[in-house]
Amino acid sequence: MSLEEKLTAILGKNGVITDVSDMAPYLHEERGLVTSKADIVARPATTQEVSAVVCACAESKTSIVAVGGSTGLVGGTIANGGVILATDRLNKIIEVDPLNNTMTVETGCILVDLQNAAAEKNCLFPLSLGAEGSCRIGGNLSTNAGGVGVLRYGNTRDLVLGLEVVLPNGEIWDGLSALRKDNTGYDLKQLFIGAEGTLGIITKAVLKLFPAPRTIITVMAALPELEAILKLFTTTRQLCGDRLTAFELIPRIGMDLGIEHIPGVIDPFEATHPFYALIELTSARENDDLRSEIETVLEKAFEDGVVSDAVFAESDAQRQELWKIREEIPAAQTREGGSIKHDVSVPVSKTVAFITEASKRVSDALPGIRPCPFGHIGDGNIHYNLTQPTDMSKEDFMARYEEFNRIVHDLVVDMNGSISAEHGIGSFKREELAHYASETTISLMRAVKQAIDPDNIMNPGKIIS
Repeated sequence: MSLEEKLTAILGKNGVITDVSDMAPYLHEERGLVTSKADIVARPATTQEVSAVVCACAESKTSIVAVGGSTGLVGGTIANGGVILATDRLNKIIEVDPLNNTMTVETGCILVDLQNAAAEKNCLFPLSLGAEGSCRIGGNLSTNAGGVGVLRYGNTRDLVLGLEVVLPNGEIWDGLSALRKDNTGYDLKQLFIGAEGTLGIITKAVLKLFPAPRTIITVMAALPELEAILKLFTTTRQLCGDRLTAFELIPRIGMDLGIEHIPGVIDPFEATHPFYALIELTSARENDDLRSEIETVLEKAFEDGVVSDAVFAESDAQRQELWKIREEIPAAQTREGGSIKHDVSVPVSKTVAFITEASKRVSDALPGIRPCPFGHIGDGNIHYNLTQPTDMSKEDFMARYEEFNRIVHDLVVDMNGSISAEHGIGSFKREELAHYASETTISLMRAVKQAIDPDNIMNPGKIIS
């Protein structure tokens, strides 16, 4: 019996796709840099079906690539033949437990649906990122996604209590615990969070919930210079404490590109400014006076020359308008032409020094290049993207991709940073990881991979070779 016949017997005809045109949604690569291809797309609807599919693939040593929302930016779901295991039918919210502040979900649930289900129980699931309307929680878990709430709530791995995982031999590991204290040996779930599907397929998760915010204050502050951003952050953190939920950097070029290319992006200020900080405070208490807190911050910042102007969101619609400026920067850059993207992190105290020095180095290498540093400066994660010069073709600019990767990543490593803050390694950054990581680090990763997936059938070619 062929593998296709085995999978059809397990999943039925509607659970197996072999027609290339029907496979197209599962072959999508967000940045359009490479082509994915598969022999079969399998669409299991239960953990037991995932296990049976993996067993069948393990018998023939056929590669398996798990695919969720296909919103990743590092080529983590690229297949080169073999089986794509789609998670879109594994989309049940099994339980929301507001007393335990947890929710138990299947891997194919769309992130925004989890946010909404938590909100219906007056709870918050705080993972939030630009692709939340289409990304799936299994991909978020497998890449240890970051997003705008990391400053207060942590990365995805900080939001997980338990997992269920199908291992490369088809066995089901049941680690679906809802406990906050469980000190019984190795924390095995952490092996699979951030492993990008190279060690197994996450099928279910128990996620942490938090009290729903009842008061939200969003403000955008205009800054006279880049150096002001850390001064403002320090003051805000000191005076507002853990009510500070998001603190984002926006450069003027990000604002300009959004206005030019994205409908609905508008400049909330009358004058132009070189940089902006998007700040959000939240509280679980209704009518909490967060506005007075941030006004105190801004008053001091104005007196010290740290802030030039500020606008408050006076409604939810205005809040969405301010966030749209930040969230649409990547799309605006893409429409402007070639964009060489870097998802990096350095210690928060070094973020300004990094942006300043990186901009000098790339400008020395290519006069006219347009750096667009933006993102989660409150946790040290900068999306240091480079837009092509106005007088250069996209093709000529993108041909220098590796050159600028080396310039930026060398500086990141010199500052004890990371070449991948929240996007993962996938296939696009695999060689960069090999270049910068120590031999000990790579050896340990290979030892883990060999121990759990000796035949290398789980998402081969990702993270390590």
